[in-house]
Amino acid sequence: MPRAAEASASRGMIWGLQRRLLVLLLITIGLIGTVSVFFHYQSAGTAALQQDQRLLKLVPLLADSVVVSRLAGRDAMALEEEMLGLSEIVSTPGMAMLLAPPVEEFLSERRGLSAFGVFNAQGGQMLGDRWLPTTLPATGDAEFLSVVEAGVTYRVVAQRVSSDMGEVIVMLADGSDARQQWFSTVLMRVLLPNLLLFAVAAAVVTWGVARALRPLIDLKEAVENRSPRDLSAIDTDSVPGEVRPLVASLNRLFQLVNAQTEAQRRFVADAAHQLRTPLAGLQAQVEAWAQAARSMGGGDLLSLRADQVLRLRDATRRTSQLANQLLALSRADAVSADTQPLQRVDLMELCENMLALYLDAAGSKRIDLGLEARPAQTLGHAWLLRELLLNLVDNAVKYTPPGGRITLRCGHDGDAEAPRAWVEVEDDGPGIAAEEHARVLQRFYRVPGTAGEGNGLGLAIADEIARAHRTQLLLDSGAQGRGLRVRVTFEAVTH
Repeated sequence: MPRAAEASASRGMIWGLQRRLLVLLLITIGLIGTVSVFFHYQSAGTAALQQDQRLLKLVPLLADSVVVSRLAGRDAMALEEEMLGLSEIVSTPGMAMLLAPPVEEFLSERRGLSAFGVFNAQGGQMLGDRWLPTTLPATGDAEFLSVVEAGVTYRVVAQRVSSDMGEVIVMLADGSDARQQWFSTVLMRVLLPNLLLFAVAAAVVTWGVARALRPLIDLKEAVENRSPRDLSAIDTDSVPGEVRPLVASLNRLFQLVNAQTEAQRRFVADAAHQLRTPLAGLQAQVEAWAQAARSMGGGDLLSLRADQVLRLRDATRRTSQLANQLLALSRADAVSADTQPLQRVDLMELCENMLALYLDAAGSKRIDLGLEARPAQTLGHAWLLRELLLNLVDNAVKYTPPGGRITLRCGHDGDAEAPRAWVEVEDDGPGIAAEEHARVLQRFYRVPGTAGEGNGLGLAIADEIARAHRTQLLLDSGAQGRGLRVRVTFEAVTH
């Protein structure tokens, strides 16, 4: 991969994670902000409702503060100041305002943000701030309204009440309405802090992702720069702890691929070596006949001895058998590497077919080939299990001396929770020594001193097929310590 493409891929990986993290962060902050705005608004509504209730309670007290003054002008004001000690009293001729303590406290706490007014029944203002609107409630119920004055939104309550002056309309205004202030509160306490938090978090995420992914990018470059033949393990100490399971899995994969590659290399080398012998024999025979044919005319007949024809037939059969076995071994390796769907296999039917296939070959050597079968089924690859049994029976027929005995068996055992199906082939031939059991499962290995022709692949193919079905060959001595018994056990299918 070109350097520019590698750099672009690295930037794309970093930006992809940054974008995901930022989107998740923005969504989280947005949800928190929305919830905060909702609760702030609910809190502001509750505070505004409490404010309305307080204004409503102060209206009767404000009405009671309106009294008729029997003194004129300044004398009335001076008397009222002396009696109540109020700092400010608004009055008109014949009328005075003696503020009740709760009303005075309310006005003093909200100085500059509160107002009051007294109007006659016709709407003419008698006392209070001039900017208050003229509101004429039709009934004795209180009416609320919002009024904007000098940039301040006031919550105003107006109510028609009876006083010493007769029926009047009193108003009380509060400019600290929480609902009018909630937006600025939310802006300062929720939106701006969250936006600042998002900006800082975005910067930290951008820097942190680039720094945190540096080991991964180095790992990617190290893997890309490797030779295709370099399947050595990656050092897990140099990668972050979160990535170590992935690196460990890659190392296991490298190990399996390396083992498989090595097995294929040995297989090709061994196959070439094994094929060389029968092919060399065939070539020698044909070359001898060709040499004899050169000295003869085109119409002359070439005579062959019977032993020459038999040797040619044996070499051809051996070559054909070896090619078939190599093909079977290759197919078993493919199944081991790539799992294919399993199917129900009837082991009893498989054994019966194998018995019919080898009756003639066993009869020609006067071998007693028998079957002891009970119903048994498993899940597997039918064609591979047939190849497994074919190699086991072929080996038994090949190495059992004339007049010998071979028994093919199948059945099932185990409890109901873990039923097991099995198949076995037992003969009374020369057998295999216990110390050779592991080695005879290797490809192209033959026990030293073994009579007869063979390629050393029969048991190896059967073992490969067994391992493809997550089991193995079990080798043991036959009846009375003679011969060989090979058993393969599978998971049984009972219904």
